[in-house]
Amino acid sequence: MTFDYTSLRIAACDLNGQMRGKRLPTEFANKVEKGAVRMPVSALNVDIWGADIEDSPLVFESGDADGFLMPTGRGALPMPWLSSDAALVPATMLNEDESPFEGDPRRALERVLERYAARGWQVRAATEMEFYLVDDQKGLGPVSHPQTGRPLENTEVLSLAELDAFESFFDQLYQACDEMGIPAQSAIAEAGIGQFEIDIDHRDALEAADNAWLFKALVKGLARQNDMAATFMAKPFADDAGTGLHVHFSVVDAEGNNIFDDGSELGNATLLNAVAGCLEAMAASTLIFAPHGPSYDRMVPGAHAPTAICWGYENRTAALRIPAGPPQARRIEHRLAGGDINPYLHLAAVLGAAIDGIEREALAPAPIAGNAYEEDHPQLATSWADAIHQFENDAAIKRIFHPLLIENLVMTKRQEMRLLAQIEPEDVWKTYLETA
Repeated sequence: MTFDYTSLRIAACDLNGQMRGKRLPTEFANKVEKGAVRMPVSALNVDIWGADIEDSPLVFESGDADGFLMPTGRGALPMPWLSSDAALVPATMLNEDESPFEGDPRRALERVLERYAARGWQVRAATEMEFYLVDDQKGLGPVSHPQTGRPLENTEVLSLAELDAFESFFDQLYQACDEMGIPAQSAIAEAGIGQFEIDIDHRDALEAADNAWLFKALVKGLARQNDMAATFMAKPFADDAGTGLHVHFSVVDAEGNNIFDDGSELGNATLLNAVAGCLEAMAASTLIFAPHGPSYDRMVPGAHAPTAICWGYENRTAALRIPAGPPQARRIEHRLAGGDINPYLHLAAVLGAAIDGIEREALAPAPIAGNAYEEDHPQLATSWADAIHQFENDAAIKRIFHPLLIENLVMTKRQEMRLLAQIEPEDVWKTYLETA
């Protein structure tokens, strides 16, 4: 690697999607490149406040053992939200014996993708990233209009005027995405006051998760640089729209052929097997799609956040949508997740369920044709506690995730649930504003 920066950061992703790592002088570049930077593996299994998990087997029971931070191959990336010239090296965690640390969220996705690769397949994925720009100086409130200085008051869905009002911020954001290799596409004003969405183009699924992880950090950092805050909280304002994250994925074989394509508008049996797998694992995966206590404020039927376990063609009320388009572009859109997810765990859950359905040749129910909010369908877990319980005990989850990751995530979420109950409801946002 060649570093033209004043300092380095190397970081891996913890269970809550936060960057955990070290700041190093540039003369440590060779050490970083060789994967010789050490860090306790327990750092990837801390709670939302950054504290160790009580009774975690990764801490005192094992002597809080070190692992190694191995660069992912992305290289050194600029950090445009800092005032100094600094580089970020994304990494994954290895154990002392250089085997993958199975509690690493990025490793969870790698394990799933290995099941596709064994068939000679590659998964391509794209994300739709929603977020709010907010003012958090005197409580949590709408962001101010950059030209008038007055707080925004109205919903401006698909408004060019609202996008143009924040032109300076979006110019910086697109330039920074280009510098970091994040393929940002269209931006729109969303349904919430000060809410926006940017689409990230299709890439290999692991790269897509990397892009989503980096994008969240970038948006938050640049917002602060512009005297605002950005949040991916699932429901920052009780009376306004929730924040979602939709993912589109397709699968191609070694010749580049879409494995879901049979030349028709409906897709083939493999598509239906994947749909069935996604549906079967959906309720037990709620903890991945809604990982925090406040996530469940968004999961309200009829509020443009699908809660019914069903699928359909060109139906945005369903949890799974098969978009229209040329048969060779046949794909699945998974519409459940909030913006507060961990991108690696999210894609691992979605793609793991799909390949599980394909491997078992699972049978999908009939697609719906109406409003899923008005029909009787199985539902997601309705509470954080129920979501934790289902994730811990479900057979499909155990086919997707390593036992160590299941154990760590369950312990983490139970600790967070206990501690969050001690915080006054009006102050909960302070925990999640920029950690979600």
